[in-house]
Amino acid sequence: MKLHAPAPRWSAFACGLLLVAEAGASGHFDVDDAGTLDVDQCLVEAWAGRVRSPATQGFQHLGGACAVGRVEVGLNLDRAASPDAATVASGGPQVKWTFLGREPDAAWSAAATLAATVDLRHGGRPGGQFVLPLSWRVSEPLSIHVNVGTDWATRSGVATARRGAALEWACTEGLTLIAERHRAVDLWTSRLGARITIAPLTSIDVSVSRSGPVDGGRQRSVVIGFNREFSRD
Repeated sequence: MKLHAPAPRWSAFACGLLLVAEAGASGHFDVDDAGTLDVDQCLVEAWAGRVRSPATQGFQHLGGACAVGRVEVGLNLDRAASPDAATVASGGPQVKWTFLGREPDAAWSAAATLAATVDLRHGGRPGGQFVLPLSWRVSEPLSIHVNVGTDWATRSGVATARRGAALEWACTEGLTLIAERHRAVDLWTSRLGARITIAPLTSIDVSVSRSGPVDGGRQRSVVIGFNREFSRD
């Protein structure tokens, strides 16, 4: 979802949007796991946050997905705004397929995710993203996730590689801690966060991150998200 414009501060604004505007089983976290929804299950997720790089930028995301057979199909909508740049709105569909280790007790799982993104305000050439998530369930509470893939920028079509790894520890039934290191748009990001279960199939995510350098500085963000899974029956 990289965006292009001539203003020097715009690069930081666009990178901030890309780093947070990713959807999947990982919520707002940058590194996705290889799991997909169970048959006849759906998920709604929303998050919002602020990035300082050094100007303040706000962003919001709304997404949903449902399992259709063995494939998870979703739709993402994202918005970002800054005093120094025009508001950016983007959206598009996403498909995810777990082709290895769909069983709940599988030690290894692998998936493929393909997404398209359109600049809803300015039009132009669509962008996209292809990611291969791999998950290793080390023990009952501990999992490691690794991602590799490619992003294609909206309007320009420029491709950049992405990669990252995350450590996920379910320390209690209601609290999961997540630490990750991720590279996209030629920027490294470190993120620490938590997923808090507040009701069956309902959780809240919170995280802080540090990226860069971008335009001579570092991006720092705070994000809070909401996730709700439900049955179509």
